[in-house]
Amino acid sequence: MSHDSLKRTPLFDLLVQAGGRMVDFHGWEMPVQFAGILAEHQAVRAACGVFDVSHMGQVFISGKDAHRFVERVNCNRMSAEPGKGTYAHILAEDGGILDDAITFCLGPERFLAIVNAATAEKDFAWFQRQAAGFDVVLDPASDRYGMLAVQGPRAPALAGEIFPAALALPRFGIAELPFAGESVFVMRTGYTGEDGFEVAASPAGVVAFWNVLMAMGGPHGLVPCGLGSRDTLRLESGYLLYGEDADESRTPYEANCGWVVKLQKGDFVGREALVRRKEAGFTEKLTGVRLAGRGVPRHGCAVWRGDRKIGELCSATFAPSLGTGIGVGYLAPEAWEAGTRVEVEIHGKRIEAETVRGSFRKNSV
Repeated sequence: MSHDSLKRTPLFDLLVQAGGRMVDFHGWEMPVQFAGILAEHQAVRAACGVFDVSHMGQVFISGKDAHRFVERVNCNRMSAEPGKGTYAHILAEDGGILDDAITFCLGPERFLAIVNAATAEKDFAWFQRQAAGFDVVLDPASDRYGMLAVQGPRAPALAGEIFPAALALPRFGIAELPFAGESVFVMRTGYTGEDGFEVAASPAGVVAFWNVLMAMGGPHGLVPCGLGSRDTLRLESGYLLYGEDADESRTPYEANCGWVVKLQKGDFVGREALVRRKEAGFTEKLTGVRLAGRGVPRHGCAVWRGDRKIGELCSATFAPSLGTGIGVGYLAPEAWEAGTRVEVEIHGKRIEAETVRGSFRKNSV
């Protein structure tokens, strides 16, 4: 994709002024880093960082059947309590993962789905096809909103100075609060393993929010952060990256996210296929691997157990908080038990490693 055809968020000029090194990310021109991936990673773990996540998609779902509809297109049991959000997978009819998303209940007949940038258009088209027979209105709002994520142990203190009411939000809570002459959505979510908030506002509102953060964030150790540290933070914390760690070829069970599937809730898209595939059993599962020796694993590195190749890594990197290489990949059943000794092949050399269950570090939330 040519440079001129890339999409830009409302914050593009401010990100460049702040020193952002811009790259193509699924058709968006986004900062991969500012001061450096390691410094930004450490800032979020110790203090506070801010990420532009305006490329994420937003879809409002309203109408008499809004809750019934979000139950239909998500495999998890979806909250109908205003102010509460639910993480879930959106599935194809065959049980494959179309996307992972968080859907917030804004009211009895009003919901907001936050979907991934790379799948936003596909997700909306899928919602439209599934909406037949439902009294719902689907409103794609991605062009009307920008989003910033403020993450880290100092994030609540900083966000609380701007939005005092935000401190009362539970994890996955949402509130519509006044800011800069408009109503904005403040969500207590994140993708780093640290406490934090994401704020969705109009293009002008998100620019105003960035400026306020830059003016007030110094005492809290706030630094602008890019995609590089976002990836190391989320991988340490055990969070999926859709398109890298999960896609339509795998079910939530294979992606090690069976906990988001609520078969007992009743019918939803993909349910029958999930039941059949679960009964048949699986030959691979997304499994964490932590290096015992030196090396930086990358996407595509083979994983061995003895003389047998048992899979390869999807996401992998050096983990700054742990001081070693980590990764996740779809491995054979013999490696599913935590602590299993394996080897990761890096540049033709096999490095000793062991498998890990869940996140690589204890998350703060």
